[in-house]
Amino acid sequence: MEKQMNIPPLRFPEFNGEWEKKKLGEVATFSKGKGISKADIIADGKTECIRYGELYTVYGETINEIKSRTNIEDKNLVFSEANDVIIPASGETQIDIATASCVLKSGIALGGDLNIIKTKYNGVYLSYYLNSAKKQDIANLAQGISVVHLYSSQLAILSLSFPTLPEQTKIAHFLTSLDEKLQALKKKKSLLEDYKKGVMQKLFSQELRFKDDKGNEFADWEVKKLGEFFYSEKGRGISKSKIDGNGKYECVLYGELYTKYNEVIFEVVSKTNEEDGIKSKIGDLLIPSSTTTTGIDLANVTALNKNDVLLGGDITVLRSEEKINNVFYAYYLSNHKKDEIASYAQGSTIVHLYYNHIREMIIDLPSLPEQTLIANFLSSIDKKINHTQMQVTQTEQWKKGLLQKMFC
Repeated sequence: MEKQMNIPPLRFPEFNGEWEKKKLGEVATFSKGKGISKADIIADGKTECIRYGELYTVYGETINEIKSRTNIEDKNLVFSEANDVIIPASGETQIDIATASCVLKSGIALGGDLNIIKTKYNGVYLSYYLNSAKKQDIANLAQGISVVHLYSSQLAILSLSFPTLPEQTKIAHFLTSLDEKLQALKKKKSLLEDYKKGVMQKLFSQELRFKDDKGNEFADWEVKKLGEFFYSEKGRGISKSKIDGNGKYECVLYGELYTKYNEVIFEVVSKTNEEDGIKSKIGDLLIPSSTTTTGIDLANVTALNKNDVLLGGDITVLRSEEKINNVFYAYYLSNHKKDEIASYAQGSTIVHLYYNHIREMIIDLPSLPEQTLIANFLSSIDKKINHTQMQVTQTEQWKKGLLQKMFC
């Protein structure tokens, strides 16, 4: 039988030869951090520090910018050296504890419950390797039930494969660059979301107003009761069990209005073969009418501009005989009136919100052209946000695929 070569499926072309198998204990030494409690974290503390729980919530495979600081005296601290790899020594689950990060800076205080791995190999390479190809192996080493522990003696026996140091460095640089691109996309999305939130506050408070095509100001906004412009229909039950990716009919379930959609449904995500139910009309506004969480989830108003989409139970459908822009009102109600709508919700274990609860609510009524300008403007921002999120998802999937192929 031909011996299988210790070579990853995906490799940079300038490198060749087998990777060397070693135990982690053969190429690394181990130590522990020293206790830094939550109470020891000071916003303007003199010393940058890392606590073990932050590896689950804040950091990725590399740590360069430090979140926390402390004023604990240096003599009571353990400090990092650049290239140290840290792994939690305790956690809630086995898979959570299998989380490695490379500290790129020296002099960072490392808290208790941290395993510190020092090696002459590339620590960034090692972090990506441990977090992907070896994650489950590390999880399998952890012990405990209510609290899971991972000891350096267990990490020492972990079997790994190493290319030459130049190849390690190339892999580390490539994956770091990919993560930098990913973080830039996430930051772009966050900035767009912040911009959208800020501009909505100004638009709906009328601090910022559009002008018509001739540069003239629009008429003052009228004030009406919601029930003067909207009447109500009710969706009819479509259970989750009836959702079929190959179904003949598009449908919307009430829970999707606060988990999958924002103010506008650009693309319906679910299908069913059920034929019974109320069908959407262009101009509909959809509001979930029950939840097991809080009333704020019910204050999600979504515009659907597509005919014949089946609308599931526990959806309040707002329709109007007047000429209104439903996209404008989806943004307006979901944001400017969100807290007020939530305040009308009733119930404890199951929270309900019905048309009769909100029909007397006072709402603003701009002219239709101004509604349309605002709706189009906010929709354009959302399309940019959605496009950026799609780029984030694609990049994350690409990274996941690469990690599966770049290590032995």
